[in-house]
Amino acid sequence: MSCKANSSIKCTVSQCEYHCDDQNYCTLDSIQVGTHESNPTMCECTDCESFTKKR
Repeated sequence: MSCKANSSIKCTVSQCEYHCDDQNYCTLDSIQVGTHESNPTMCECTDCESFTKKR
């Protein structure tokens, strides 16, 4: 499958609908990053809120 990788957004989450299958990049023009913590102090505290599970 060919996709349009956005070289500004690296991504290794192959389970996401927007992951470029043949490269480790996102296909979206932009993403929303958020947190599930009230006081995030580590990268594990952040989330890609643009994630959609691949069908």
